[in-house]
Amino acid sequence: MVELTPVEQLVVDAMKQLGATKDTAIKTADDIAKKCNRPKGMVANTLVTLMQKNVIKRIAREKASGYYILAAQ
Repeated sequence: MVELTPVEQLVVDAMKQLGATKDTAIKTADDIAKKCNRPKGMVANTLVTLMQKNVIKRIAREKASGYYILAAQ
């Protein structure tokens, strides 16, 4: 299992609460930032590090990209 920082864990927990656990239930950075009550910039940076650790996946869309958790964390 990948070691997560407290902020990364907060973002993953928010994504779980939002139900972003599969590619058909993706959430935007805005949704995640509102849920975990953190600035969008901080959440966006954290999403990038989580993608690099292969914890989440990003799906590019026309308006806003969506994110979901890859495996049970």
